[in-house]
Parts: sequence; C-alpha cells; structure tokens
Amino acid sequence: MNISNNPIARLRDELLHLLSLSGTLAGLCITGVTLFHTIGAHSYSSTIADDALAISALMFLVCTYAIFLALRTNDRSRAAKLEKFVDALFALALTGMVAAGFIMVYAVW
Repeated sequence: MNISNNPIARLRDELLHLLSLSGTLAGLCITGVTLFHTIGAHSYSSTIADDALAISALMFLVCTYAIFLALRTNDRSRAAKLEKFVDALFALALTGMVAAGFIMVYAVW
C-alpha cells in the first residue's frame, strides 16, 4: 500500500513521527529547566527562559496525549481535528522552545 495515496495511512505515519518527536522535545525542555537549576542562574532573563521551557514541555506533553487519542480513535473526522490541534500546538511549543534558546544564548550566557 502506497502511503502517499492513502490519507489514513499518511495521517497515521505523520502522527507516529510527531509522537516520538514530541516526547523527545519534552524531555529536552525538562533537561533545559534542570540545567538552569544546576548552574544556579537566577537572573530575570533566565527565569523567563526557564518558564518558557517548562511551558513548552507541558505543550509537548499535551501533544503526546492528543496524538495517542488521535491514533486510538476510529472516527476519521475526530482524528483529523486532533491532527490539526496537534500541528498547531506542536508549532507553538517549538516556537517557545526556540525563543527560550535565544534567551539562553543572548541573555544568560
């Protein structure tokens, strides 16, 4: 079966890729938060970056749960809606993570 011709298979493949990526990025965000607490940086900008990473980790976790729901549902329209939600939330979380990275590079170190 060709994945490009089957929209359900394509949706499932995309969700499976995002599932592993969301989990990995959530862990990376938590690692960044831990790094801030380890080095003891307590400036205002490090607190903003710390909060941005924590919020991004939470959004990646919500993405992971939404992906599980989308993969488990039998309703195509619900799966498509969940996919749109996951895509938007993933992009938002990724943007927050990158913003925190810029804050870390230019203000903390």
